[in-house]
Amino acid sequence: MEHEILLDVRHLTHIFPLSRKTAVKAVDDVSFQIRRGEIFGLVGESGSGKSTAARCVMNIYQPYAGQIYYKGIDTCDRGQFRKNKKMLQTTRQMIFQDSGSSLNQRMKVRDIIEEPMRVQKIRPLRGSYEEEARFQMKYVGLDPEYLKKYPGELSGGQRQRVAIARALTMEPELLVADEPIASLDASIQAQIVNLFRHLQKEHGFSILFIAHDLDMVEFLCDRVGVMYHGKLVETGPAGAVFQNPLHPYTKALIAAIPIPDPQLEKNKVLYTYDPSIHDYSVDKPEFVDIGHNHFVYGNKKEIEEYKALREKGEPLQPITIRKPGEKVKEENHEVHLSKAEDEFLKTPVHDTGSIWYKVLSFFLPIIGMIAACVYKKKQYYHNYKACKQGALYGFVVLAVILLIFILALILVVL
Repeated sequence: MEHEILLDVRHLTHIFPLSRKTAVKAVDDVSFQIRRGEIFGLVGESGSGKSTAARCVMNIYQPYAGQIYYKGIDTCDRGQFRKNKKMLQTTRQMIFQDSGSSLNQRMKVRDIIEEPMRVQKIRPLRGSYEEEARFQMKYVGLDPEYLKKYPGELSGGQRQRVAIARALTMEPELLVADEPIASLDASIQAQIVNLFRHLQKEHGFSILFIAHDLDMVEFLCDRVGVMYHGKLVETGPAGAVFQNPLHPYTKALIAAIPIPDPQLEKNKVLYTYDPSIHDYSVDKPEFVDIGHNHFVYGNKKEIEEYKALREKGEPLQPITIRKPGEKVKEENHEVHLSKAEDEFLKTPVHDTGSIWYKVLSFFLPIIGMIAACVYKKKQYYHNYKACKQGALYGFVVLAVILLIFILALILVVL
């Protein structure tokens, strides 16, 4: 059971429409697996698709294409999802980057922690909901007296611990942590990462850990995946990826890790990634295992080069240190998303496009159109689309009924 696959993501693709004619592919044909008891880190620059992939895993977004198997169940299949809904909602939990916004500000901490157990009608292991909440608060290093407070009265680190305590009440088998340390101070980041490590060893659950801080990822994770503009360009054991990065973008990413010695950091020359070095016009790239469970994205020629480098086993140097007084020309070849693309990759968490938006808009089309305009302005695209479709269908039905009524009236008069 140690190496059993808990999560199997296959060819995941997700698209955010920008308008009727344009769209951005946030996640592009991504495949990876997470074993039971494993911590898998997903890294990459902002807008690379990490959070979108995580939200697809949690069914917050419905993927455009691909399959996501959790415990052998295809969670993208609506029938399978409905059949196993309670199991999927209790054994998978997610912690967001900003717990201040993900926690209900109008609820006390006690109610926040107890809420998932009450909603799912789960019997607490420790007798009562309050006892369970007190136990989890102590377990994550918080005084149970904080149960009486509101999230706004807590610090960022304390709110993040509350979010973790809330997730632990469900005894999850998979914990998705979407940049849980990004908005915290450095000292608090280390505390939260150590807490994750302790919890994982204690409970044995799997973690999909998303972060910008590569030092923390290297310390915490068993395996690492590197994303660039929606593509997964390299995955492998954390030690292999950090000590022997093969894809040029991975080398550039690791080169950005600060060196503890300030003098060396001052004289460091970064390796920068230039996407134009790849020629995929004829030989199309693939995501290939080059050995030792180390996957890299590239065409046949590149894969052969990566295999040769991997077999040498010599640590690659993604950085160089200039000599005192030496001038080295640095060029930045990184490509960034447009402002519009970046904004749509920050789609709100509750933008689900639920069928209930369509149903309510169908019966109340005027209100539905008003709601669609509000959602569009706030960039809740899926909700906007659902309300608009429901309202349009409602107007069509009303128009048909009105037409029938007018025809009937004319026949009666004649």
